[in-house]
Amino acid sequence: MEGPLARLRVVELGSLIAGPFAGQLLGDYGAEVIKIEPPEGDPLRRWGVIHQGEGLWWTSIARNKRSVAIDLRTESGATLARRLAVSADIVIENFRPGQVERWGLGYDDLVGDNPGLVMVHVSGYGRTGPRSTEAGFGSIGEAMGGIRHTTGPADGPSSRTGISLGDSLAGMFAVIGALAAIEERHHSGKGQEVDVALYEAVAALMESSLADADVAGVVRGRSGGVLPGVAPSNAYPTLDGAEVLIAANADSVFARLCHAMGRRELITDERYATHAARGAHATELDQCIATWTASQTSDDLLARLSDQAVPSGRVYTAVDALADPHYRARGMIQRLTSSGGVSMPVLGVVPRFSRTPGSVRTAGPELGADTEGVLQEMADRVGRPSADDVSG
Repeated sequence: MEGPLARLRVVELGSLIAGPFAGQLLGDYGAEVIKIEPPEGDPLRRWGVIHQGEGLWWTSIARNKRSVAIDLRTESGATLARRLAVSADIVIENFRPGQVERWGLGYDDLVGDNPGLVMVHVSGYGRTGPRSTEAGFGSIGEAMGGIRHTTGPADGPSSRTGISLGDSLAGMFAVIGALAAIEERHHSGKGQEVDVALYEAVAALMESSLADADVAGVVRGRSGGVLPGVAPSNAYPTLDGAEVLIAANADSVFARLCHAMGRRELITDERYATHAARGAHATELDQCIATWTASQTSDDLLARLSDQAVPSGRVYTAVDALADPHYRARGMIQRLTSSGGVSMPVLGVVPRFSRTPGSVRTAGPELGADTEGVLQEMADRVGRPSADDVSG
């Protein structure tokens, strides 16, 4: 079945994570995604875990894409890329601001021949402002956006989350912006530019932290695995060496947890009887719960908590996710065969669509695998639909 974006054509410029992740999501939803790579390939082909000469990260992030090898640094390469961009609904680029314009591939260079074009720019600091011309990476965006300051142990230095969070958030906002612009195009017939800054994509998730600091003088800091003032809500040890997250901070849920623990007296204990009291005595409450959880295997503990309707879950590794029946039932574990013939699992499509589901169709292609086919299609294409035709 075709995904909800099956009628859209996307040209992906740039490399590494933020722009390509946006391209991956659009491809998951059914769009035709043409990835333009330099002759040496996207560096992400060689990042992460390499198995039998193949980058496993690349196989996933470049899924559902067609690889066209073009050297944008040459006049002929830039001309070919321009012809592809003129045929596209969406162009995604994540070069430093000003670079695509130097190649003659800026929005103003393309919009005359493609008035319905939506061009998405992803950069460290956005296309305006005093730092707009500086190079930026996801890790810097995480720092400037504020999330690094709030991540890590309470008594330790700031930390990363273990994934390229800043890049992924920027990619997601790129998709949101692109689809919002496509929706507006249905009414105006015109495209526009979408400007995504890595640090802003991170800052957008920082809740009321600005108001907390400005109005109340409260600067959020690091608190490890807990949320200050909210208890119990933590990861607790088990007999078999796992960790189980228990979130029982609401009064009614805490009462059910006490029933599961066989400690009904805690419900009326003045230290734990109210939300505020539990928050004030979180450390000793966590110790009490940890003593109980450490006496049980994770499976037994989760079963007991489930019986009492206490929100809980094992802190998963990738191995846990692969074995989880709920992941499988929801289609979150898909398998691809790489260009080198290796069968490997990848995560499924999020979100799910009831009538036009997205899909994982192909693995990341070999470098330039689709160059000839795409250029031949471009040569055979006669004209391009107007923005009104595309939008209709």
